Amino acid sequence: DCERCQCHSEDKRTAILYTLLSQNLTHGRGGRSPAHQRCLCHQHRTVCLRTPHITCQAASKVLVKTISFIKNLPCFHLLPREDQLLLLDSCWVPLFLLGLVQEMVTFEVMETPAPSMLKKILLDGQSQRREPERTQPTLAAVQRLQCCLNTFWSLDLSPKEYAYLKGAILFNPDVPGLRASLYIESLQREAQRALQEVLQPLLPEDQGRFARILLIASTLKSIPPTLITDLFFRPVIGNADIVELIAEMLYEITGRQLAP
Repeated sequence: DCERCQCHSEDKRTAILYTLLSQNLTHGRGGRSPAHQRCLCHQHRTVCLRTPHITCQAASKVLVKTISFIKNLPCFHLLPREDQLLLLDSCWVPLFLLGLVQEMVTFEVMETPAPSMLKKILLDGQSQRREPERTQPTLAAVQRLQCCLNTFWSLDLSPKEYAYLKGAILFNPDVPGLRASLYIESLQREAQRALQEVLQPLLPEDQGRFARILLIASTLKSIPPTLITDLFFRPVIGNADIVELIAEMLYEITGRQLAP
């Protein structure tokens, strides 16, 4: 909320002007509530990619590699189709984020340009058809995402560690509605055991690395899918459902890539 983040106190003159103009915009037409108005504080301001063409292209390539990883797992295709879709919906974000880390994809954001308030006032009522507003990531959410990615980069995982960790994330028996949860749980244990066996000869002196990797991996699951979709894929796919597109890539379309 704007009141909580004290955006009015940072620049009272700007806040007062904004309030007056906003009242003109919303008066008499069921306008947006203050909670949905543009926040003036730094952390809650919306952001977008600084170089969307470059970053979206890199993100699309990572997504294709992520789907290819899943395609190449025979045990995944042995699961009921319903379970496959549930796992896909649940895990595509952390798997994609691991791909960003593995491919060393970096990105910068900038504040979303604000539409001209004067233009809104002058054109108010002239346009009968309005496109639905898209949600925009906030600076605070993107900074949290970048913090998670930076933490993973500090682990300096090997290709085998990435592969087994992805398996442990994909085969999550705690996803609600699974029919073969016991089999999926055994696949997760197998992936975790393989990860632990890889770690022992690589870093025998670091006994806590396995637990640290799993702990940091759990933070990826807290990143909202809407943030990843709006930041990396909304400029490419528009209002399409990203999960439906991923399912198409997995089951029906070979070699198709998202392209900005």
